[in-house]
Amino acid sequence: MSEKKLLLRALAGETLPVPPIWMMRQAGRYLPEYRATRAQAGDFLSLCYTPDLAAEVTLQPIRRYGFDAAILFADILLVPQALGADLWFVTGEGPRLSTIGTEADMAALKPADAIHETLAPVYETVRILARELPRETALIGFAGAPWTVATYMIAGRGTPDQGPAHALKDENRPLFEALLERITEATITYLSAQIEAGAEVVKLFDSWAGSLGGADFEAYAVAPAARIVAALKARHPGIPVIAFPREAGEGYVGFAARTGADCVALDNSVSAEWAAAHVQVSGCVQGNLDPRHMVTGGAALVEETRAITRAFSRGPHIFNLGHGITPDADPDNVQRMVDAVRSR
Repeated sequence: MSEKKLLLRALAGETLPVPPIWMMRQAGRYLPEYRATRAQAGDFLSLCYTPDLAAEVTLQPIRRYGFDAAILFADILLVPQALGADLWFVTGEGPRLSTIGTEADMAALKPADAIHETLAPVYETVRILARELPRETALIGFAGAPWTVATYMIAGRGTPDQGPAHALKDENRPLFEALLERITEATITYLSAQIEAGAEVVKLFDSWAGSLGGADFEAYAVAPAARIVAALKARHPGIPVIAFPREAGEGYVGFAARTGADCVALDNSVSAEWAAAHVQVSGCVQGNLDPRHMVTGGAALVEETRAITRAFSRGPHIFNLGHGITPDADPDNVQRMVDAVRSR
């Protein structure tokens, strides 16, 4: 077992002296080398769909920091695009999508098994990374969870409260559930293809899970995740899955057991001490440093990094941020965080 990659050992339930470390959005705008490659690509979607360049930006933070895992450079909204939605990015504002609000909109979407033609370049990026990553570095594939992807497809953009998706859910539940079903099927197909191309772990990002409550959380965050995990493990026995139901709060408790996920990623709205007592007792956790420390740095960054590492030291833990690193982060602060984790 000692020869296995550190990330895979943690995901298998091993408590390690020093936790493996990687960062959400570790390939991104805070790095000057990313910005140079992004300029070479011309636009964001071209970067996602040009395998050599997407692989390059995935490798950049591995070269710079020696993280224990690389995560495929892509975007959760490539799946809606592959299903037939129009997708474009507005500079300074983010993604825009054609919307799903009627049965006719739903009928115009492609079936889940038709996504490969659009997403083939992503699979090629995975194949390149599987060849070029250092032997000790794990390769993570990913997709957005159905609820989160649906919020964008319904609203046509990110929203503060996911109001349009909640409205459709309440006003036309059959249409809403049909959309979730299509996204769920496509997500299984997409992640399975990433695994076949060489991904060793996959992660399911449910960025807006926290806006679901009660029965809706179980029906639209837990149940789709459980279905995706079960399907992937049936097709690819032994594949580890990380689930990230961001801002789930008490919903983190038992989430791994209810979904079959091997690890639960935690945002920074919960304390490491609480999560160690209530979530890590059931298995591996990932997280959960506040990304703002990557901007502000200083002694507080080192102290909080070490406090989180101590809090989770009695069980399997993958060190990460509580959400993605932001474009205004200082690359030197990332190195300080890595050093603080590894110099215990």
